[in-house]
Amino acid sequence: MRWGGISLAAVLLLAVALAAASREQRHIVPSVGIGVEGVTSVLMRHAGQSEAPLRFEDVTEKMGIRFRHFPGVRASLIAEDMGSGVAWGDYDADGFIDLFCVNAVGSVEPGAAHDTETGRSRLYRNVEGMRFDDVTDQAGIQFAGFGMGACWADYDNDQDLDLYVTAFGANILYENQGDGTFRDVTDRCGVQEARFSSGCAWADYDRDGDIDLYVADYVEFARREGDRVWRDPQYSEQPYTINPSAYPPSRNSLFQNNGDGTFSEVAAEAGVADPNGRSLSASWVDMDNDGWQDLYVANDISWNGVFRNRGDGTFEEIGASSLAADYRSGMGLAVADYDNDLDQDIFITHWIAQENALYRNMVSDMSRGDRQGDLWFVDSADALGLGQIALDMVGWATSFCDFDNDGWRDLWMVNGHTFERPDDHRLLIPQPPFLFWNKGEDKGFVEVAGRSCPRLAEPFVGRGGAHADFDRDGLVDLAWQAYQGQLLLLKNTCSSSHHFLRVDLRQTGGNTLALGARVYVAAGGTTHMGEVGCSSSYLSQDERTLHFGLGAAERVESVRIVWPDQAEETHTDLPADRTVTFSHPAAYGANRTGAALPKTGIDRDGN
Repeated sequence: MRWGGISLAAVLLLAVALAAASREQRHIVPSVGIGVEGVTSVLMRHAGQSEAPLRFEDVTEKMGIRFRHFPGVRASLIAEDMGSGVAWGDYDADGFIDLFCVNAVGSVEPGAAHDTETGRSRLYRNVEGMRFDDVTDQAGIQFAGFGMGACWADYDNDQDLDLYVTAFGANILYENQGDGTFRDVTDRCGVQEARFSSGCAWADYDRDGDIDLYVADYVEFARREGDRVWRDPQYSEQPYTINPSAYPPSRNSLFQNNGDGTFSEVAAEAGVADPNGRSLSASWVDMDNDGWQDLYVANDISWNGVFRNRGDGTFEEIGASSLAADYRSGMGLAVADYDNDLDQDIFITHWIAQENALYRNMVSDMSRGDRQGDLWFVDSADALGLGQIALDMVGWATSFCDFDNDGWRDLWMVNGHTFERPDDHRLLIPQPPFLFWNKGEDKGFVEVAGRSCPRLAEPFVGRGGAHADFDRDGLVDLAWQAYQGQLLLLKNTCSSSHHFLRVDLRQTGGNTLALGARVYVAAGGTTHMGEVGCSSSYLSQDERTLHFGLGAAERVESVRIVWPDQAEETHTDLPADRTVTFSHPAAYGANRTGAALPKTGIDRDGN
């Protein structure tokens, strides 16, 4: 295949040359996508003369969060450079979302000093949106290891959030006791992992009312004595011990919930072990709109995994036919209907010289023609200003959310190099983050991070990150994790006349958090769609409550809910600017139980 006389082989050779040239740089200065005029800036979008509407304030210290990642000294080993993440979840069910921050005690180098106090992972309780209190000790969470990611869910259907933590080494499942404390039930439940786990995600993929757990594993890392002296001759500035190509991939795990407090590992039987992928992020998402949770896995220097749920407990790998499984260095993963066409799109962050990818889902387009049932994607990153701007960036955590409530989902991502600083090999090269304002329709995305907050003009070594409305003011806030640095809590301070609706779903009879449910909100002539639990960022977890920006619409025409058991209900003529809670008695069978929930339609604002 050729484009304008340029062969595919030539394009690939150029990409490889760019990557090699970038790796050989002795001093890398981030250019935030500006690069050479006419080469890396031609597809960027601009805000024009008007001010971009996004605004944030750094409230980390003000809110009482004093968390620093990785108190040790780097030993140039890949197992210590990849983490860590954060996870939002209301563990005490008081209506204010809490924050869990994953940490590492130090280097994985044998004999290295470990700080098991400063390097512990931390649980911060949100006190009515006014401050965060460190309740790690009171909660009984004792994780002090080489932490990677975390995800909250109610695995035992008892109406409170449990916590799974991944690591280089042993992963841990903490069961919520309902009194503000947790206990380690990893062995009892059968979800032991002792490899190099990265992302994790919960879903009821078999629709039996018991939620299941997918755990991504990265590489089979092994520390060798020769690593102390051998530096990779191809990249003289960087040791091969931080290159994922130096290690074979590790298979992933799917823990199927047995409904009795235990799990069975069934990844191979289900077809989602992905043994050839160096997996970093995974999201459950209904890609083909058939009511079954499919699975997307972002892999580093490996083909991404695209697994279509057959509805019989097994999956079909459709990476090639879907056009959404490029062989690049996939890191972070964001899922949402960014273009409001009622199907889920997928954004992937990548390593330098690879651009980012925005896989636009074509299911809705195909359903209107003679190709109904087809599932394929088109990479629209360049066309929308999200591709070339990232050529000199290493992207990690990312997610879609509507920061200014204009009805179009914006996009954020943190960046941070995997290369060491030339003046100090104990440190990695920082890079600035990205905040992309969605201008709507097909006008593209505009990068406005430095204009939205002075703190965001300062580069750092980004890794994990997630969003949530922690103060319940109707504006989505951010928590970003820096490798070897401070956690950054950003309060959304957008001044806008736009409106919003937040939808919280609950179930009795199983799958109490309604993972996989679809919500369609019609307001102001537009229908917005959200799916509960589908986005996992990088090693991190966003807030579960669905947030919909409504633009100028002051009332919602309708809210249609498709529950995980495929029951449907519709509510009409609702006021905007509030959180509404709906509950559903799920039909999973007589063996499912659950505590009573408030009646459908309870409004948190008392209406």
